[in-house]
Amino acid sequence: MKRLRGLIAEEFSFFLSCPVLLWQLFFLYLPLALLVLYSFCDYSESTHTFTFTLKYYRDIFSAIYFRVFLNSLSVALATTVVSFFIAYPVAYFLALKVRKNFRTILLFSLILPSWTSLIVQIYAWMFLLDKNSFLNQFLYWTGLLSPSVNLTNSYFSVIVGMVSVYLPFMILPIFTVLERMDKRLLEAAADLGAGRFDTLRRVIFPQSLPGVYAGFVLVFLPSFGEFAVPTLLGGGKTIFLGNIIVNNFLISRDWRAGAALALVMVSFPVSMLFFGYCLDTIHKTLKRVMRKLHADFMKDV
Repeated sequence: MKRLRGLIAEEFSFFLSCPVLLWQLFFLYLPLALLVLYSFCDYSESTHTFTFTLKYYRDIFSAIYFRVFLNSLSVALATTVVSFFIAYPVAYFLALKVRKNFRTILLFSLILPSWTSLIVQIYAWMFLLDKNSFLNQFLYWTGLLSPSVNLTNSYFSVIVGMVSVYLPFMILPIFTVLERMDKRLLEAAADLGAGRFDTLRRVIFPQSLPGVYAGFVLVFLPSFGEFAVPTLLGGGKTIFLGNIIVNNFLISRDWRAGAALALVMVSFPVSMLFFGYCLDTIHKTLKRVMRKLHADFMKDV
């Protein structure tokens, strides 16, 4: 019993993490393993055997799937970029310009829409962008929008819905980094004569890059496979990868094709992030090497 108590005391943090590990095992890793099995194996009902095949992956590399892939990629990139340009001023304002007692209220109002159902948010935008809505009628009356233009069932409405859903995932990481930033750096920049733009460009933005990277990941990855927002707000005019995966699993019941497409959809953004990480590592390594060579050269001189 003493040995058992000693083991529990030493590995107490591990025992606390066991429920999380089991949750990931049963609800993340096992489903992924089943997707891999379904995508690479074909089942024969006559012989009741599995055979290895690459048929479902070969079908993906076609012109039709390539066009759908570009549609999903363009929407994900547009959502990420638009979210960044909206989120950065908001995060900057919350972290550096708002008092702490009022900041909690603003953060709560920012997170509150995420507590509602995604379908409710989408239908709210459908009613707001409808041709007979108050917003459209106001834009028609002011002449800012032509009566022949319909905001719903368009690429614009898809981007608006995607940005409204994923915007908090871009604001919060940037806000967290800016809030923890050493404010003495801003005072030092002002003492050295730097203006507001130079301080933002040389001090604030470099310090906020970890939050920017995290925001890009949190927005790009889910928006790349999103299907509910493009389907409801886009009117089904444009097909995305998420729509095809849902149709393969729920409508046509072609689980193996859906599994192969799902794995490709998951692996592509992950490989992009890994490629970006490798480029960043190579860039930092080259900078260190160049600095060392420059320092050695100055010593010789």
